[in-house]
Amino acid sequence: MRFIACLLLLIGSAAAQTGTAPAPASPEQANSQHARSLLEKALKALGGQAYLSVVDMNQEGRSYGFYHGQAKGVGTRFWRFWKWPDKERIELTKERDIIYIHNGDKGYEITFRGTRPEAARDLEEFLHRRQYSLDQVFRVWLTQPGVQFFYDRVAVAENKPAEQVTIMTPGGLAQTIFLDRNNSLPIAKSFTFRDPETRERTEELESYDNYHLVQGVNTPLTITRKQNGEMFGQRFITSTIYNSGLADSLFSATPTYDPEAKKP
Repeated sequence: MRFIACLLLLIGSAAAQTGTAPAPASPEQANSQHARSLLEKALKALGGQAYLSVVDMNQEGRSYGFYHGQAKGVGTRFWRFWKWPDKERIELTKERDIIYIHNGDKGYEITFRGTRPEAARDLEEFLHRRQYSLDQVFRVWLTQPGVQFFYDRVAVAENKPAEQVTIMTPGGLAQTIFLDRNNSLPIAKSFTFRDPETRERTEELESYDNYHLVQGVNTPLTITRKQNGEMFGQRFITSTIYNSGLADSLFSATPTYDPEAKKP
């Protein structure tokens, strides 16, 4: 009897120490956790805290436009200045005499004619594209309460083996991201939208290649954009500098004329 009592006491003590075993994760929870872990690995591959600590950037390079898969011209030199979260300035041509500025939800075009508000359609496209940027994904989307993660499958993106993950915000924005299976760096991202004029469904894909480590940040030096599988823009970056202390005044503009205004 004494042996049995001791045995029961030991069993009860062990049960009290271990408690109730946690319920195993459902397939949906396991899928979501796996997707999130892949994106966290991607953030670490990009530079982790060094990436998140970038507050401004300036770049130089050459950009190309495409029509039906063919490059239009020999490309255009550009200088790009960016400041988190919503400021950007791009200067085009060797003379740097065509400038586009975006500050918050405003856009401006500066040429020899002066400064004018950016065309409404062009501004809408820019703002739409900005909310799907990688910076938004890793700085905002990844931290939002209620964001959903989905591991899709092993895939091939830009001829590279990839992990395909989809992330969806509580506001309904959804984007698919392809991560390199070898180093976890983003290969490409894609999202769909309806053209405001034609109402047709359009898929836009942006891919990243030729990564180089710059000030602790893995930086893609080749960026390509496609719509419905057809290339429409490509950017080759030759120089990148982070956290140089860009002044807000660089992103200020005051319209001097309105091309839509009727002449007296």
